[in-house]
Amino acid sequence: MAIAQFNFPTVIRFGNGAVKELPQHLKDHGKMRPLVVTDPLVATLPFFQEVIDDMKKVGLSPTVYAEMHKNPVKSDVLNGKAAYSGSNCDSIVGIGGGVGLDVARAIALAINHHRDLFDYDDLIGGDQYVTEAVPYFVTVPTTSGTGSEVGRSAIIADDVTHQKKILFSPKLLASRVFADPSLTFGLPPFVTAATGMDALTHNMEAYLAKNYHPMCDGIALQGIKLIGKSIETATKDGKNEQARADMMLGSLMGAVAFQKGLGVVHSLAHPLSQLLDTHHGLANAVNLPYGMKYNLAGFEDRFEDMAHAFGLKNGNGIQLIDELFKLNERLGLPTRLSGIDVKEEHLDKLADLAFADFCHPNNPKPVSRNNFYELYRSAL
Repeated sequence: MAIAQFNFPTVIRFGNGAVKELPQHLKDHGKMRPLVVTDPLVATLPFFQEVIDDMKKVGLSPTVYAEMHKNPVKSDVLNGKAAYSGSNCDSIVGIGGGVGLDVARAIALAINHHRDLFDYDDLIGGDQYVTEAVPYFVTVPTTSGTGSEVGRSAIIADDVTHQKKILFSPKLLASRVFADPSLTFGLPPFVTAATGMDALTHNMEAYLAKNYHPMCDGIALQGIKLIGKSIETATKDGKNEQARADMMLGSLMGAVAFQKGLGVVHSLAHPLSQLLDTHHGLANAVNLPYGMKYNLAGFEDRFEDMAHAFGLKNGNGIQLIDELFKLNERLGLPTRLSGIDVKEEHLDKLADLAFADFCHPNNPKPVSRNNFYELYRSAL
């Protein structure tokens, strides 16, 4: 039996009000000038200004950086690095969903690593160049989707080609996570639904991924269970505390689990963001039933496990896939790519991009360029 290694080292403070601990935590660690990285929308919300005010009350001097695209690009990171240096910052606080947290993590990498940012692309062995320390880094999630708060990687696109690169290193784990479900109470139904389906996709794809990681398997099933029982309530009753807490935990678990790998659904989704600027969670939601249908044959036992976790008593893979279609409908999300403005003329380019994507090599069965084309066509 081969020797395997499992790591889950991030410290997580979880619960309503956890974000209130952030300012004193930074001060206790001697970090007085944080660069607070978030996206342009979060920067306008009342809770964000409250966090900044709380920092100032304990004597901190925060600098806010919120200049980034909906799908972040290299220039967003380099501008953030300049903001860090220009304000003589000593730490980084990422607040937000996947966009804000990915940019924050990439800035943390860039501060003491001065090669071209994409030299650190994990797909070309770039992690070997991550040799220096990174600034003290903490995260605060504001959605229940990507789980980036517990991640070790950031996905950043090229400004011109929009090709996504993955920057990875264990050094990029947050030193502390403040996971506060109350920050998600005001999320609109669409955002709750789309980010929640992103989290569900993470858990399902991680459970099916071909790499060996039994701890991730167990976490993924629990994540599926939590999301299955809470996503509709959280979407329709935005201030339901239990549903919001379950969704944040399910999201966090998905991101822990997918260190095992992702698969065909993410490779279908990424090109939609690259080519059509589609919201990542929405892209996953539409493609999830089709990708699961592709994977079903030969993995029926795993699909039964997921069906049971999802709340389908004595269910099987066919019933689970049918339920995913119905769930999108109940959440008000499209079940066809035509519902997100994909057209016939996009399919060839989408198939090329999907086949070049970095996720599907971990899919439980191989996916060819033609397979991607047919999957897109069936979903159109």
